[in-house]
Amino acid sequence: MSEQNFSNHARYVPGFHIVLFGMLFLSLIGASVNLYHSLDDHTRLYSASLLVVVFVSLLMLFFYARSFALKAQDRAIRAEENLRHFVMTGRMLDSRLTMRQVIALRFASDGEFVKLAMRAASEDMSSVDIKKAITNWRADNYRV
Repeated sequence: MSEQNFSNHARYVPGFHIVLFGMLFLSLIGASVNLYHSLDDHTRLYSASLLVVVFVSLLMLFFYARSFALKAQDRAIRAEENLRHFVMTGRMLDSRLTMRQVIALRFASDGEFVKLAMRAASEDMSSVDIKKAITNWRADNYRV
């Protein structure tokens, strides 16, 4: 695996983000077309409607499963970075830091973490600006 940095730190799983989403989306389109064609033929209207409901439900499950997992990881990252900051300074992270800022700060090396956290809070830096300001990148290979 190549060294992680600002330009390659985003993680995409093709089987999930492209294949599964594509299959669900195309299936929803097919089910919707089937429902449209069954409006004239009332004998299969129930099954066509049910297919649309199933694929809408699966798409919602696709998005919610991803967002719930990311929320859990976000909470873990906040706790880890708070502990890291506490070990280095004896204080918790500044309460002005948003979740996105804390997530971006996790890439900062120990040498620049405290100063960058103070700067991010005082200047209200965006997560992208924080990541661009990092000179010694600390890889996070566990985020999914």
